[in-house]
Amino acid sequence: MQLYRDPWAKHEAWRKHPMFSGRSYLKQMFPGFGIAVVAFGVYVAWDEWRLSRAHAKGGEHGHSH
Repeated sequence: MQLYRDPWAKHEAWRKHPMFSGRSYLKQMFPGFGIAVVAFGVYVAWDEWRLSRAHAKGGEHGHSH
């Protein structure tokens, strides 16, 4: 148990808890954002690879260029 000399320090101690840090707020604000960015990046890379293979074969692959 911590001894508080200031009578209000005990009531303000919650503000210093790590859960209320700026970094924690950002993590909680966008849950799953990192996974979504990785999944979208994989999708874009796969689509570009598939599109380049279709052009190499001479097919249109449904894209109008």
